[in-house]
Amino acid sequence: MIQREFKALLDDYAHSPHRQNVEIITHAFNFAHKAHYGVRRLSGEPYIMHPIAVARICVREIGLGSTSISAALLHDVVEDTDYTVEDIKGLFGEKIAQIVGGLTKISGGVFGDQASEQAENFRKLLLTISDDIRVVLIKIADRLHNMRTLGAQPKDKQYKIAGETQYIYAPLAHRLGLFPIKTELEDLSFKYEHPDTWEEIHSKLEAVKQRQMDSFEQFAIPIRERLTSMGYQFTLKARIKSVYSVWKKMMKQQISFEDVYDLLAVRIIFTPNESMSEKDQCWMIYSAITEIYRPHPERIRDWISTPKANGYEALHVTVMGKDGQWIEVQIRTDRMNEIAERGYAAHWKYKTGESDDSELDKWLREIKEILAHPEKDAMEFLGTFKLNLFAQEVFVFTPKGEVKTMPLGSTALDFAFLLHSELGEHCIGAKVNHALVPLSYRLRGGDQIEVLTSNSQHPQKEWFNMVTTAKAKDGLTQYFRREERRYIKHGERLVEDAINMDKDLTDKRDQVLARLLNYYQLTTPNELYAQVGQGTIRLDNIHEIVFPRQSWWSHMPFIGKKKEEPTPGPSIEKGETKSEGEKPKKKAPHAIVLTDDDLGKKYILSNCCHPIPGDEVLGYMDERGQMHIHKIDCPEANLLKTSYGKRIYSATWNTRRVQSFVETIELKGIDKFGVFIHVLQAITQDFHINMRSINVSSDDGIFKGTMEVYVYDRKELEELLKAIRKIEDIKEVKRVVD
Repeated sequence: MIQREFKALLDDYAHSPHRQNVEIITHAFNFAHKAHYGVRRLSGEPYIMHPIAVARICVREIGLGSTSISAALLHDVVEDTDYTVEDIKGLFGEKIAQIVGGLTKISGGVFGDQASEQAENFRKLLLTISDDIRVVLIKIADRLHNMRTLGAQPKDKQYKIAGETQYIYAPLAHRLGLFPIKTELEDLSFKYEHPDTWEEIHSKLEAVKQRQMDSFEQFAIPIRERLTSMGYQFTLKARIKSVYSVWKKMMKQQISFEDVYDLLAVRIIFTPNESMSEKDQCWMIYSAITEIYRPHPERIRDWISTPKANGYEALHVTVMGKDGQWIEVQIRTDRMNEIAERGYAAHWKYKTGESDDSELDKWLREIKEILAHPEKDAMEFLGTFKLNLFAQEVFVFTPKGEVKTMPLGSTALDFAFLLHSELGEHCIGAKVNHALVPLSYRLRGGDQIEVLTSNSQHPQKEWFNMVTTAKAKDGLTQYFRREERRYIKHGERLVEDAINMDKDLTDKRDQVLARLLNYYQLTTPNELYAQVGQGTIRLDNIHEIVFPRQSWWSHMPFIGKKKEEPTPGPSIEKGETKSEGEKPKKKAPHAIVLTDDDLGKKYILSNCCHPIPGDEVLGYMDERGQMHIHKIDCPEANLLKTSYGKRIYSATWNTRRVQSFVETIELKGIDKFGVFIHVLQAITQDFHINMRSINVSSDDGIFKGTMEVYVYDRKELEELLKAIRKIEDIKEVKRVVD
């Protein structure tokens, strides 16, 4: 079995365009096979099967060569055996050793148990972008194979790994242009987080797949004829939406599977003629298609004139098929398709010279700038980097007409920081299309922006609420850190001067600092210096603070009193979790059962996502031992899964319809006489559900309403929504989460 898989790897490599160097790959395989001999994975298969699978992903799905394949085969040797990076260097050379060393630093997942460890491990992963981006590409391949074999892991590990994958690895693959891998990572994460929902949508997709393919064949006939008559060599491919993509659309638009109409997309991949530019030929094919099918005027996407930040180039148009269905057509050359499929590796293959400076190159430079000043707090660091991964883009212009790519939602202040940190720090506003706008103005595609500055302007803390890009947030963070250091230096000098001016204090410097910290309830001298430097603490009464009179000493609440310890939260099982510092009697199982008696007491239902019985949920234990219940797809839960995997617990409901929960539903429809009466009848008479509040408004014949209702569980809520949808003139009904 092992030899068969290794032969398949060599076959994949033989069919790649790389210069063949089978000897080094075979050497790496033999060495790794011997190093891992006798070790098995949780699935029971020999461990060496995993490095082989990762190496096959590297060559077949990312397009990497012999150096990366060899490093992939060796990627767990240093971590799991007695061999060192120096051993690898002596046997395989410095470059392979450097990549293996980079992979070893980030082994065991990006995230550890403690926040500081998480930030450091994650930073190590990103720093490899500066050293050799192949480390990150191989790590993504490693994560893809781990996701493909995740079924062997226990449930709580599945939640942690899937959450981490969804939060970081899928967006990272997207940003590096690995679209098929990004899609599969998202789909597999969704499969393990929502197995029942995944299976339901997957079954429905399989049921309609043949019908979609028949529709594709009919749709493709006239396109094939036209492109053949134009003399092109081309391939037509059909792409069905992934389960995760379908579910995301269902959730976003609050529609059923049957109402998702754009399941099918068509891809045209052609070999361009050398006599014309690729861009001109893409538009010629666009013209040919729109002569056959009517285009949607608002759904044309030109990613050729201005490629995406991950290097993606294509021309998209949505047209109406003969059966009345909208179908997206993606037009690409062979080169564009390879970059779309293999991302960064293919991007470098097609670089033509040192002057090439794609959006991907600019992004990598920006990441390196952020890494030069990492956040102290792990969660902030994660959030800052995450901003740079999955944002949609708008294209704007400088006064001289230079195109700049900005994440959707960026402000004028973000743009100023993009140009230069000093422009951002002194920005007072901007002119957009020659009209004056404030710092908080949100940019739109096509805007031409001129940044206005003043030397008297300096950043304010409120600016953090005005920016969305990682570069702007990092720029503000660096400014305030510099200011803090300046205040500390100034404050330390003022404290020293105050001590030196009082003879009673001169020889008692340490005692003076201790008394001042105690008096102002501060923990470190730097906190004291910073507040003194800013002027929020004055030292006029320093003598009285250090030598207090007894009359008021005894009334100081923070002197001589023991700091109260936090009350420990409830345990998750009888006798399992004790107060902080006390060793538990037995290890807590990573599975909990939610009962009516425990809800709101032993288990807290989180306000961020309002879970109710029937929702797919998980538990998160905080530092005090309190268990919080979140929906599995709650954004807060995704961050917790990513960062505190060992505190995540699988959870199931065992309630008896005793408690009711307030849920908000939103509906929209045609404002006809009596329509809302039917809604109220469905709620109160058909379902006997109580209501807490109603808010309805009407505008130009359309009404919108929100209602807070008391329901026992998700099933009752879904049945209510289904009944309301059947009412004539009701067009949209959905559950709302704040």
